[in-house]
Amino acid sequence: MIDAHSHVFPDVNGQVGNGRTRGIGHGRASIGGDVQQVIPDYGETTDFTAAMSVAELDAAGIERTVLLQGPFWGECNDFAAAAVRQHPDRFIAQAYFDPWTDGWQTRLDGILETPEYRGVKIEFSVPTGLSGVHPGARLDDPKLDPAWALLQRQNRVLTLDLGGVGSASYQTDAVAHIATGHPDLAVVICHLGQAGPALATDAALRQLWQAQIELGKLPNVWFDTASLPSYFRDEGDPFPSCRDYIERAIDIVGPEKIMWGSDIPGNLRVCSYVRLTRLGRNHTDFLPAAEQALVLKENAQRVYGK
Repeated sequence: MIDAHSHVFPDVNGQVGNGRTRGIGHGRASIGGDVQQVIPDYGETTDFTAAMSVAELDAAGIERTVLLQGPFWGECNDFAAAAVRQHPDRFIAQAYFDPWTDGWQTRLDGILETPEYRGVKIEFSVPTGLSGVHPGARLDDPKLDPAWALLQRQNRVLTLDLGGVGSASYQTDAVAHIATGHPDLAVVICHLGQAGPALATDAALRQLWQAQIELGKLPNVWFDTASLPSYFRDEGDPFPSCRDYIERAIDIVGPEKIMWGSDIPGNLRVCSYVRLTRLGRNHTDFLPAAEQALVLKENAQRVYGK
């Protein structure tokens, strides 16, 4: 198996819409002054290093993982690149990228000159991403078209967290603009469009979610399944709704467009990595073996590289 969505960071040191984020130890962070448990208690620091990640990968029998970043954890491109250099057989990295700050063109050039990065990840959600930091930001802003064109020319991957269904960051139309305007640019949408309990009783939200999943009908758009157990944590193990939404998405776009992901270490507050891995298998065991292998490994190899 390949985990298409996880994180490493030396500390929590970022910025979200509610203010600064700072690690205060024992897996806790101050978020605009509000203290929350964000990862398990690993001791006096709030970090998740390459060595800690490799230990989890080994325990769960996971071959490789894709390292993603966002404003909540703080920009740590150098830290992620170092992890790839230390463990090139275990890690693939996407660089942190904020295209709504001055000088983004120079920073993007530097990212693309760094061989450890497969592409960029834009954490765009409102509560923990750039939509909260830059209210009113649009992914289809014409000023950003040169960024998408450059990523396409260099055969890179654009990974997007679009936040909660119906939120200001849930810009399905903007992603369609990017994907159709740059048909050779691989686009990955995180968290399977953030299916959650609210969809069960809100037809409008279900329609918005399905419209986003239908982006996977485009030849260059994929999804990862990270964090689904966290969204349905009130159900408890074995989180049957996770399986239900994965099956719905596969019915719409096919198994070749879905990649299993965990979102550790944050999701380790829900259950262990070994259990998350087993859930990945169990939630896709309705598929024939060859199609299940696409979701659990081969799609990630195709999109992010071996």
